[in-house]
Amino acid sequence: MAIFVYAENINGIYKKAAFEAVSYAKSIAATNGETVTAVSINPTDSSDLLYKYGADKVIIVKDEGLKNFSAKAYAQAMSEVSDGNIIVFPHTTDASSVAPMLAVMKDYSLITNALETPESISPFQVKRRAFSGKGMMHAKADASGVIVTVSQNAFGVKENAVSGSEEVKDLTVANEDTKVISHEQSSGQLDLKEAEVVVSAGRGMKGPENWGMIEDLANTLGAATACSKPVSDIGWRPHSEHVGQTGKAISPNLYIAVGISGAIQHLAGVNSSKTIVVINNDPEAPFFKSADYGVVGDAFQIIPELTQKIKALKG
Repeated sequence: MAIFVYAENINGIYKKAAFEAVSYAKSIAATNGETVTAVSINPTDSSDLLYKYGADKVIIVKDEGLKNFSAKAYAQAMSEVSDGNIIVFPHTTDASSVAPMLAVMKDYSLITNALETPESISPFQVKRRAFSGKGMMHAKADASGVIVTVSQNAFGVKENAVSGSEEVKDLTVANEDTKVISHEQSSGQLDLKEAEVVVSAGRGMKGPENWGMIEDLANTLGAATACSKPVSDIGWRPHSEHVGQTGKAISPNLYIAVGISGAIQHLAGVNSSKTIVVINNDPEAPFFKSADYGVVGDAFQIIPELTQKIKALKG
């Protein structure tokens, strides 16, 4: 039986998280000889992009009624075309709202925020994040099927090219529970949850007029920018950049925190980062206890000099 994957796209363009989910599914399939079938709703990107990461088959759902996202309607569409006993989702905001609804429809177990390939398939058992990222647990599924969401940047995107096939399904799914009033999308910015490097700053920057140095460092590193909750609350930065327990939970390879004290609510959203670098002029800042590397000093001197050093190294 095939392992199914929800290949998320935005405006028809596949997200990096979709490739990571396919890579994860392929790693499971390799252990038991099964195939990987990716399902995407109204994509415009080529299915070749999914074959590249191991999708043996791509099912394209065509339904104008699903032009606007609705968790319930998308779950219904997935239910109609996915008949595997393992269904993989990326742990994105949208996918994480579809997955539980699909689990209810199919009477499957749901395991979220998986970090590694399963420890066993029957029963399905996998290591996952728990307690807002502050702990780990080994979750086991007892139902006949399981839906698992993969924590972003945990498994990684891994090429495993195959010669895949494509099937188009025309569906008509009722989508009457959602009415879109307006749609705003940021452009020219990295997706914070998908970024492998994040430069974040807090009230230590003293005001929004000083954020240019943070953006300059982020651009030099090819990184996304983020901020602490107080910064977004007072309007220095948009709420979309807020990371923490009540904001976005991220897991980049490198997280650079500038002028952030490191309250436990902030740590809950970033402590899954593989490497944390803290820059703060207060040597007693709590964040240093969680940092892999710490720099005590004035960010207004350190950040510009660090940026210039990196630019020089890059030539």
